[in-house]
Amino acid sequence: MEVDMKTYERNAAGFSMREIVFTGLMTALVFVATYVPHIPIPLGYAHLGDAVIFLLAVLAPRRSVLFAACLGSAMADIFGGFALWAGPTILIKLIMAEIVCRLVRSSAVPAGRARCAAAFLLASLWMAAGYTLAGAILYDGMAAALASTPGLIAEGIANSILALLLVPALREHIPRW
Repeated sequence: MEVDMKTYERNAAGFSMREIVFTGLMTALVFVATYVPHIPIPLGYAHLGDAVIFLLAVLAPRRSVLFAACLGSAMADIFGGFALWAGPTILIKLIMAEIVCRLVRSSAVPAGRARCAAAFLLASLWMAAGYTLAGAILYDGMAAALASTPGLIAEGIANSILALLLVPALREHIPRW
């Protein structure tokens, strides 16, 4: 069986077929992890999608991470009945993923547990603040938005812990990009 070398060439945007497929799979993984474990909190729901985003930010190519975080999370909002939140979600998840990417990739040495923990927690704080602000804008009042903040913080901590537990095992089994 011959290998078609065009599969490994990059398209006009600079994506290889391998990266396109990987990005699609990671987008689907973020969507499923966000959509399936639907835990209601005021103004929305908690989920495990952020743990997947954190893991991708440590292990995968940056642009794949940003795309998967934005699109996978926004699709979960749309299909989950929270279409109003899709716009804020795209911006919040983009910045959240970028925070982790920048902090864990800031040196040539792979990020250790402490740097990963700091990145995950800072990104989680951004997520909680971003959704609180978006809730205040969408629902015309800070009181309603603040009702969701404790749930968002708890979600961020839970996702951070889960990602921290999985990073060492996945680093061994996922090839470097």
